[in-house]
Amino acid sequence: MLRSMTGFGHSEYTENGITFSVEIKSVNHRYSDIFLRMPKQITCFEDRIRSIINSKIQRGKIDVYISYDNKSPQAQEVLLDEGLAKAYCDALRKIAENLGLRDDISVSLLSRFPDILKVEKQDNGDEVGQVLDHVIYQAVDMLLDMKSKEGEKLKVSLLSNLTEIEAFVERIEQKAPVVVREYKEKLEARLNELIDIQRVDPARIAAEVAIFADRCSVDEELVRLRSHIAQMREMLDGGSPVGKKADFLIQEMNREVNTIGSKASDLEITRNVVELKSEIEKLREQIQNIE
Repeated sequence: MLRSMTGFGHSEYTENGITFSVEIKSVNHRYSDIFLRMPKQITCFEDRIRSIINSKIQRGKIDVYISYDNKSPQAQEVLLDEGLAKAYCDALRKIAENLGLRDDISVSLLSRFPDILKVEKQDNGDEVGQVLDHVIYQAVDMLLDMKSKEGEKLKVSLLSNLTEIEAFVERIEQKAPVVVREYKEKLEARLNELIDIQRVDPARIAAEVAIFADRCSVDEELVRLRSHIAQMREMLDGGSPVGKKADFLIQEMNREVNTIGSKASDLEITRNVVELKSEIEKLREQIQNIE
């Protein structure tokens, strides 16, 4: 399906005490640009996250926000600082000896001193990575669903633009042959005003008309323009990613229309060229939203 570059996805998932919440937003951008914001404990998974997103999304500025909490039993460990505990014991015994007190040091007493026992989180990497993969895929799938829905709406608008472009191309195709005939008639009428038309060599008039016809002929440009329109329709029907190819195709369409405009010696064709440029610009603006 055709996909817009704008969308939002969110997912939250908990497994074995490991909880992830992911928000992912995408907006228009010429290239693929991924910005990640996440806790330091999981920065080791950054390449993994980028790989998942790049496998699903080809183009756009993508912001990813990840929150993380690990309350699994395997994630917590109590650490004993034996050196510090010994130092506290030695200090307590010295106090008892100097003051003539009873040496009554217990484990319960030592445990009350700071930093002897520490609770540290030990992230169980493989399991954390699996849960993270799951929630990233869920968020990305939600994002893609929104992008696809928006893309289908854009497709309707783009096809409408192409229909309008075809209508103006058809008007130019109908008018172009008439221009040469009108030029011949005007040339003969002008010559008739100036001199006796019977004295003018018909071959000379035909040659003059042929030169004019060759100079203002837009047949090749119209054929190529028709081809570009057909290619654009095929691309839109083929689905994303088409944004970059469509950008190039629009440049080629503009090139053909500009050439037609430079050759045009007829007011009606010139007006249609102006309308064509307007419709192609609308097409270009809409294509900027397509992945």
